[in-house]
Amino acid sequence: MRASQHRRRPIVAAALRTGLVAGITVTLAGCTTAGSSGGATSSTPAPSASSTPTSPAAPTPSAPGASASTTAGSPGVPPCATAALTGAVDLTASGGAAGSTFYPLDLTNTSADTCSLEGYPGVSFVTGPAGTQIGDPARRDPVATPATVTLDAGQVAHAMLQVAAAGNYDPSQCMPVVAHYLRIYPPGQTTALVVPFTTQACSAALPASAGGQLGVTVMQPGAS
Repeated sequence: MRASQHRRRPIVAAALRTGLVAGITVTLAGCTTAGSSGGATSSTPAPSASSTPTSPAAPTPSAPGASASTTAGSPGVPPCATAALTGAVDLTASGGAAGSTFYPLDLTNTSADTCSLEGYPGVSFVTGPAGTQIGDPARRDPVATPATVTLDAGQVAHAMLQVAAAGNYDPSQCMPVVAHYLRIYPPGQTTALVVPFTTQACSAALPASAGGQLGVTVMQPGAS
């Protein structure tokens, strides 16, 4: 073997070693680059902007006088005089049961002052606005305990009026006629309101065993 060949072998071995190290270095650099690139791709997305919470809508105030303001035992509030009230029978809110029809009997404070109602109104059929009474007045129905109902201007209170059908009674005892009006005494008042109301009414006084044709409850807050 020539001397030149002996000199080449260490050079080749060194070159191979240098190439291997360079290859390893390139490979490691490639892995590092790939890992760095992968980390950037899988980064956590930015949190989305939180929406501003919507504040609840303010409650709509009720119209003044839309319903009765009610307190039990309001001291210092004067009773409602008849002149401060208007009356009406709400035919649209009637309901029937056991041969009778029930109607809300509304009293509205039409004055500018606060007043109160407590107890039972007096109710009867009459022949006309200035007419005479037909049959028996309404009997008191103790379904509720009397309490003071305070009415501001424009507010309403009601009692429930029960009207039994005239056909429930023996015609010879009832003596039915057509009535067109009701006379209403507000609680504690001696002057009456007269409101239109048409039905067959017993013109005769019915025996106690037959029961009354009319019944009424105490005044209650609001329109029924």
